[in-house]
Amino acid sequence: MSEQFKNFLSQLSETNATLDYFTDFAKIIPNINKISIKLNQLNYLLGKEDLEKAIGDLYQENPKVFEVLDILIAVRKKDNKKLINNAGDIVLLDSYFHSPKSILEYIEGTGLGDVFRNKNITNLVDYVFGIEVGLDTNARKNRGGDNMSKAVSLIFDNANIFYKKEVNNTVYPEIISLGVDVKRFDFVIKTMVKTYFIETNFYNAGGSKLNETARAYSDVAPKINQYSNFEFVWITDGQGWHSAKNKLEEAFNIIPSLYNLSTLNDFVAKVTSETIVKF
Repeated sequence: MSEQFKNFLSQLSETNATLDYFTDFAKIIPNINKISIKLNQLNYLLGKEDLEKAIGDLYQENPKVFEVLDILIAVRKKDNKKLINNAGDIVLLDSYFHSPKSILEYIEGTGLGDVFRNKNITNLVDYVFGIEVGLDTNARKNRGGDNMSKAVSLIFDNANIFYKKEVNNTVYPEIISLGVDVKRFDFVIKTMVKTYFIETNFYNAGGSKLNETARAYSDVAPKINQYSNFEFVWITDGQGWHSAKNKLEEAFNIIPSLYNLSTLNDFVAKVTSETIVKF
């Protein structure tokens, strides 16, 4: 392991999280609003001792309110889980929502029956808001990548570097080495010397994805760099790379322009010295 690569590893950041990383309320609130009317109608069941009668009455009034029962156990409609019913058959979760009898079976079987009768929940809209917050934690991995893009954007903006985001390689048909597959780059920067195609990512934890990413970029970089007026740039960071440092080192030796957040200012200085071009 070269001293240069050891230094690169030592600079990897522990986090790129900002306060908006934890929960995306801008996404959660519309999710709630779409089903809030049905949830408010389901509030009728809270505190009812005779749930069978209450379900029957509500079903007669509006059977569609029961379409949102899946979110009450933190399952999204698009997932529509399979399970074994009381008869031993494999059925879809939403198959329970089409008759008062099966709805009662669902509510009692999931444990919601006791929760409803005891009024452990006082408002289903508030309850589902909490569920949505919990489910949104699954999206944090994607927000890690988004945060990296935001961090890089901020550095470029502060340096008054003009760039474009989410640019397809098809804009540059002269790069025939990339083949027919469409590749979308996170950033493109053009100077008087070169056009730079930039990918960014951040990994808090290890996994096969890191090896795949390093392998893919090690393949892409030479295909672009063979043209003297184009260059591939990879900006990556995160402690997850310590679990895939061998593959990262291979990429480090193949990709001349590989930076982390600590060394990114070197790239900024380089492109600034070449004079940025608006395009």
